[in-house]
Amino acid sequence: MKLLENKVALVTGASRGIGEAIAVKFAEHGANVAFTYLSSDEKAKALEEKLVGFGVKAKAYKSNAAEYAAAEQLANDVIKDFGTIDICVNNAGISKDNLLLRLTPEQWDDVMQANLRSVYNLTRQVIKPMMKNRSGSIINMSSIVGVKGNAGQSAYAASKAGIIGFTKSIAMEMGSRNIRCNVIAPGFVETDMTHYLKDGGAEKWFEKISLQRFGKPEEIADVALFLASGMSSYVTGQVIGVCGGMNG
Repeated sequence: MKLLENKVALVTGASRGIGEAIAVKFAEHGANVAFTYLSSDEKAKALEEKLVGFGVKAKAYKSNAAEYAAAEQLANDVIKDFGTIDICVNNAGISKDNLLLRLTPEQWDDVMQANLRSVYNLTRQVIKPMMKNRSGSIINMSSIVGVKGNAGQSAYAASKAGIIGFTKSIAMEMGSRNIRCNVIAPGFVETDMTHYLKDGGAEKWFEKISLQRFGKPEEIADVALFLASGMSSYVTGQVIGVCGGMNG
């Protein structure tokens, strides 16, 4: 059974890792997928072709959601090309890790702009067609670090914690319009962003994870599918940790 038949999903930062896995999972379940990327035209084209192979409509947009005008243009373009937006996954983000005394104001601002401002920018745009439809699901990608904190990641943790507060507030504002807004908080997942952790000896990280391994992007995508679909029709304002039981 395809859970997202004929729905239109917008996924940011989807040219690799978790975003790519979510875009693929949605297409497998019948969604038409618009997705954004920042750098590699080649990777974006390859993903677009892969998604079309599932018999859905798909299109890549080179866009930076951290810029308000770009987010506004993106939403307008997607509505023009696809007709509406039923699902939005705010996945794009960066990390610039450093101890606070070494963290520059510029690094702090870069992380806040990319991780938190982008969620505001695009959410403000996608609620317009969702309000018109009186239906929608917004999924914001936070991190277990935004829940627990982590030494050397104050900017990243603050941005991801901000996403949680933002999401809970939007869920309250939009609930009467049948628009749901939820958070996924991944733990350590096998992506380019966490590759350096494995190089440093994965075993020490496994000691903090009940399931004794890093997660896979597809496992995050499964939770995104749940939140995007009717299976979660009575779920909003929630933070779902997908972290293998991380306890430290």
